[in-house]
Amino acid sequence: MALLRRQKLTVIPLLLYWPTIFILTHIPPASVPCWVVRMHVSDKAIHYLAYLVLVVLLWFAISPGRKVNWRKAAAWWVLFVVVWYGVFDEWLQSYVGRNPDVRDFLANLTGTLTGLVLLSIFPFWSVWLAVTGAMIFVLTNFTRHTSGGQVQPNLADQLPVANAAFHLFAYAFFSLLWTRFLRHLLPVKAPEPKWLIGALALPMGFLLAVELFSAVAGNDFRMWDAIISAVGIVAVVAAIFLTALFRRGFAQKLSPSDS
Repeated sequence: MALLRRQKLTVIPLLLYWPTIFILTHIPPASVPCWVVRMHVSDKAIHYLAYLVLVVLLWFAISPGRKVNWRKAAAWWVLFVVVWYGVFDEWLQSYVGRNPDVRDFLANLTGTLTGLVLLSIFPFWSVWLAVTGAMIFVLTNFTRHTSGGQVQPNLADQLPVANAAFHLFAYAFFSLLWTRFLRHLLPVKAPEPKWLIGALALPMGFLLAVELFSAVAGNDFRMWDAIISAVGIVAVVAAIFLTALFRRGFAQKLSPSDS
């Protein structure tokens, strides 16, 4: 049943994600908003990230709970399908007025290989933790990008509600994945104080690292984004901690009293 639940959690996002990235890569240039064009952001990181997520979703939909084994056919079939999808995707773009780009394909291939390497080393929860962290890192810097120090429109300013929702839920999901992975590292569980410290340490440290890198890269430091992200982290950790505390108290009430 545990593997079946994991598979459902992967298949449903895959069925939504794959058509979405196909549609986004086939938007005619004339339909792209002008403020997006003026951002002058290289899309190679987005291609890399898109295929990294795609191969991870595809692998866990086919083989949940198992690492990639290069001695078996499943890994090579996944690689074959994703690589040829990338070729087909670039070729079809010529029919909507976009230019197929070998560099885009190489970014897709790099993301695919990175995902398969991660899947051959790490188990389910740690892979999703790494992928989610990569998504947060890339998208945070992508949405805040400015060009040449000049005032330029960016996604964070153009879509403030979506930007806030991204920071809230992305960091909340990252924290949830971390708490699932944390049980393999710490001998204690919620609601122990050591668990609380461990549950908050990595997400908060990661948030600080992302914000520092964004500032060093020349992007504006956005205090509200950091606050919203911290709220997402604290909300998830507090919910798990309080639920465990309630269950402990409830279990103690049900247990027979000492004579």
